Parts: sequence; structure tokens; C-alpha cells
Amino acid sequence: MRLQRALARSGVASRRAAELLITAGRVCVNGKVATLGQSVDPGADSITLDGHPVAAPAAPVWYALHKPPGTLTSRSDPRGRPTVFAFVPPEPGLTYVGRLDYLTEGLLLFTNDGDAAHRLTHPSAGVERTYVATVSGDVRGAVRTLRHGVVLEDGPVHASDVSAKPAGHGHWELELTLGEGRNREVRRVCEQLGLEVHRLVRTRFGPIRLGRLPRGECRALTSRELQLLRAV
Repeated sequence: MRLQRALARSGVASRRAAELLITAGRVCVNGKVATLGQSVDPGADSITLDGHPVAAPAAPVWYALHKPPGTLTSRSDPRGRPTVFAFVPPEPGLTYVGRLDYLTEGLLLFTNDGDAAHRLTHPSAGVERTYVATVSGDVRGAVRTLRHGVVLEDGPVHASDVSAKPAGHGHWELELTLGEGRNREVRRVCEQLGLEVHRLVRTRFGPIRLGRLPRGECRALTSRELQLLRAV
């Protein structure tokens, strides 16, 4: 485990703050001044900060949150807007897995296992995300186009699955599954297709589904879900 990760999971500081502590020479491993990026075994190595022992990292934890709209996927906001961390337990080293924009709601995973979070969100992993967008416009034409792919300014987008059904009052529910998580990708796709988005919900991240989890509620992942995540 990287030293900065071990410090973060011990609750000493955030990962970025831990990196600053290491570069400042305040962290030692087995009596020697540590270096940034150094690998450690928290169960065997002695880690100190300013001469004081650092506790062993917390065991890995995983949570699923139904992120409400109007919340930031961030730990804090200088403007005082609510963030997703108001809805999850205050676990040391907890981080979100991927992002949802300010207005988008739905499934957002959290863990203190930073390596797993990075693995699941890296584009090379191709972890699928499913979204349901309540939209208006030429939805039938948009579905036909999506099945052949859409080109955005940062490259083509190919939905592995796409469908739509009427939602009443001239609105449609457009469901699409993408294999990556680019910034505001679904909203940009809809804009490209001339669709107006009235609501956007992520219903699935990899093998984990939102299900009936109420908006603003958080739950621990089940053992079965953890097995499925490890297999991704």
C-alpha cells in the first residue's frame, strides 16, 4: 500500500494532505524519513508522524448513496453548498467512486479503498454505468442516432444499450448504458442530440444497482455486492 494511502485510511489526513506531510519530512517508516510514493505494509511497518505512532488503517468499507440533486460531489465547497459527504458516515479516508454533477442524482459509491476506487473509474476498466434521463425532444431520432454512436468534442460515445419509453406530458424516459464516466457525458450527449434534460438519474454502476434506495439515503454494500465488485 502506498504510504499516503495508509495515512489517509488511518484518518491522519486526506490523501493530498498526507502527501504534503511526507514531502515535508514529517513522516517516518521504521525510523527513517519516508519518501513520497513509498510502499508500506501497515501490519508490519512502524509509521510515525512527528514522532507519534500512526494507527493501522481502517478496514475497507463500501457504501451506496442515492445522491440528491443539488449536491456537490466534493468534500467541501467554499460557497457553502451541500456536498455528498453530508449523507455518508464519517469514515477515515472515505472517497467517492467517480462523480455525479451538481444536478444529477442517483447511485454514487463510496469507499476507503482508494486503489479499488481508481481501478473501477479508470477508462481502461470499461465499467458500465446506466442512466435514466427524463427528456423532451425528438427522442425516437435520438435513439436511432445513439445506436450508431455520437461524437463529442472529446471523442466518440457508444452506448452499449439504449431504449426509451413515454413518460407523459411530452416527456420520455431515455435509458442508456455507457462504458466510461466522462465529465457530464450524458448531458452533453443529450445536448448534441437536441434533447432537453429535465431529470437525470444514475441507476447502476458496474454490478451495483440503485434499486429502491431513497433519495439522500446511504447503505453499506452487501457481501454479495462486494464479491461482484472484486470480480470487475
